Amino acid sequence: MEQVIIYSNPEGGLCTVIPAPEALQTMTIEDIAKKDVPAGIEYKIVNVEDLPQDITFYEAWEYQA
Repeated sequence: MEQVIIYSNPEGGLCTVIPAPEALQTMTIEDIAKKDVPAGIEYKIVNVEDLPQDITFYEAWEYQA
């Protein structure tokens, strides 16, 4: 099960962090989120399978806490 980190950027767009397999060998996905998501921004760790497969409207995706 592959997981990614999602959060909203200040402009309202969705950011997706896809951890490198090498990073996951030395850090947890939570550690990566704490390192890569800007301070004070809410994020979610989700399974890749839970994201829409059709990315045609990726720019319209929204983060909901």
